[in-house]
Amino acid sequence: MALTSKQRAYLSGEANSLASVFQIGKASLTSELVSAIDEALEKRELIKISVLKNCADDPREIADVVSERTHSEVVKVIGKKMILFRRAKKNSKFDLSKI
Repeated sequence: MALTSKQRAYLSGEANSLASVFQIGKASLTSELVSAIDEALEKRELIKISVLKNCADDPREIADVVSERTHSEVVKVIGKKMILFRRAKKNSKFDLSKI
């Protein structure tokens, strides 16, 4: 499901008040971190992730890899922060069909 620009803007606004759920550091992406992100997406649908300064990888590339492995959408990457979205299988909090 590809997000439209209006849907991305809406989700980005909703994520403004969110704190970062995960921090990616020197070890970069591990399989444990990806599975934890996958579980968080199922429960929260919209999460924010920070990339620490000691991580050598590009945040945009990390966001693309995480979204591919978790079957989620990258809402936005700004600096060292990324916002990911995946609709929950049950009881979704976000109705994007009207946006």
